[in-house]
Amino acid sequence: MTSSDLSRSALKPLDPRLLRYAGATRGILLQGVILGFFRTVAIIVWSWCVAMLLAQAVAPVLGGPRFGLVLDALQPASQTPLFVVCALAAVIVRACTTWAMETVSARGAVRVKNELRRSALNTLEKQSPLRFSAAEEGSAHLPTTLGRGLDALDNYFSNYIPQLLLTAVATPILIAVLLWADWLSATIVIVVFPVIPLFMVLIGIATRFVQNKQWEELNRLSNSFLDTISGLGTLKIFGREGKQRQNIEDATEGYRKRTMQVLRVTFLSGFVLDLAGTFSVALVAVTVGTRLVDGLFPLGIGLFVLLLLPEVFIPIRQVGVAYHASAEGLAAANNVFALIDSDAVYEAEPHPATEAEHLELNGVSVDYGHGAGPLLNLSVAPGEYVALTGPSGSGKTSALNVLMGFVPAVNGKVQRTAQLAWVGQKPGLLQGSVFENLSLGGAVLESDARAVLEELGLATLPLEKQLGALDHGVSGGQAQRIAIARALLFAKRFPGCGIVMDEPSSALDAASEKLVALALRRRAAVGHPVLIVSHREALIESADRAVRIAEVAHG
Repeated sequence: MTSSDLSRSALKPLDPRLLRYAGATRGILLQGVILGFFRTVAIIVWSWCVAMLLAQAVAPVLGGPRFGLVLDALQPASQTPLFVVCALAAVIVRACTTWAMETVSARGAVRVKNELRRSALNTLEKQSPLRFSAAEEGSAHLPTTLGRGLDALDNYFSNYIPQLLLTAVATPILIAVLLWADWLSATIVIVVFPVIPLFMVLIGIATRFVQNKQWEELNRLSNSFLDTISGLGTLKIFGREGKQRQNIEDATEGYRKRTMQVLRVTFLSGFVLDLAGTFSVALVAVTVGTRLVDGLFPLGIGLFVLLLLPEVFIPIRQVGVAYHASAEGLAAANNVFALIDSDAVYEAEPHPATEAEHLELNGVSVDYGHGAGPLLNLSVAPGEYVALTGPSGSGKTSALNVLMGFVPAVNGKVQRTAQLAWVGQKPGLLQGSVFENLSLGGAVLESDARAVLEELGLATLPLEKQLGALDHGVSGGQAQRIAIARALLFAKRFPGCGIVMDEPSSALDAASEKLVALALRRRAAVGHPVLIVSHREALIESADRAVRIAEVAHG
């Protein structure tokens, strides 16, 4: 998202994409408008009743003709009990509607966050994993955005949205009532009021700029910490853990500085908005007081205007204050919207794969943004075990990515089996038990899981063993064999399922690699087309045939 996009979004009181991607937002707005209307009526009733009660209390002191119109519109003393009851009722209604608005907004925030997370995860599920693994933001960007980032929307819905709705509902009604009560005071409000939104727009642009800088620093800190944890073992081997500690300290200091910048803008904007609102109220109060002294204005109406006037400015001032508290959530929401919007522009393969009993690339090339690569021609028949070899960077993994549909085929024909069991260069294990990781592809019997683990040399590995994040709890070789076992269990459910693996033995010793090779040969023997990419001679020699990438590209 560019800085101009951020500036434009800062000018929007409510991002319309919330209505598009989070249907719960509509319910929040509708209920908020209704509650805001009743709250506004309660404010008007309370102001009128209190003004009349105060005028009645002061009237005996001001008796006499010398005060001109001051005692006009004074209500009879017999109305005092009615005013007291109405004022108390108005206080109760105002308190109840305020509580209801906060409750509706808080509960709605939970629903909105769930809807946005669900939409974002659905987008991630449908799109190529390579698109996000190679994202410039870093590996921690998505977890930070979908986790802490969206949680910050609580302030947006609990504080900002209620005040925004009150501004939209209450302000026009209160100004109309002021016009009825005193056209001069209402005119001053109408002239001065637009100054506050103008300040809010200017401050909003500055806030969005510093808030997004803070968000970038938070992502940088998250990525730095995650990368350090992921490579901590390697760093300790080479004695570089101290340098990474300094990197994390630098990122933390950068985040602290950005946070202080946000706070400075927040305090400055609060001062400016309060100053503008205070001057407006003071200006009206002076005109009302002057006319009361001259006896040109009824006391009851004057008190009513003075009591009602702050209520005109409170919502718009609170909108500015609440905007700062919700800015982090808005920054995260913008990233989520960009992710969801990308689903609309993400194109499936220009040359989509067709179902077949074999795996085939026929005249296919891949374009990573630097022009189409060489044409790929490769076929793996049912029951055949093929190893794809070649130097690093020659396109072996690209061939697998085309078969899996992770990258589009620029031209040619792609054919693959209806189901594919895939193992990438990283095991991709999730936090949970070994058995839970093995059964990700569907229902798996414990007996089948134990049999596959035993086949791969992991007979002593308990199925109930708990794994942590980033494959924590098992060695690299064990994690790789668990991933292979998961693919083999998936293939067992679908006769003729294609099996595709990228460097499946890179972390294995010779004995474990031999077990993997035997397991792949057994799957080929029962009719599965098996294609692997490998640099390991032992695994290549176990295949029915080995094809170098040069032969694939030109053959």
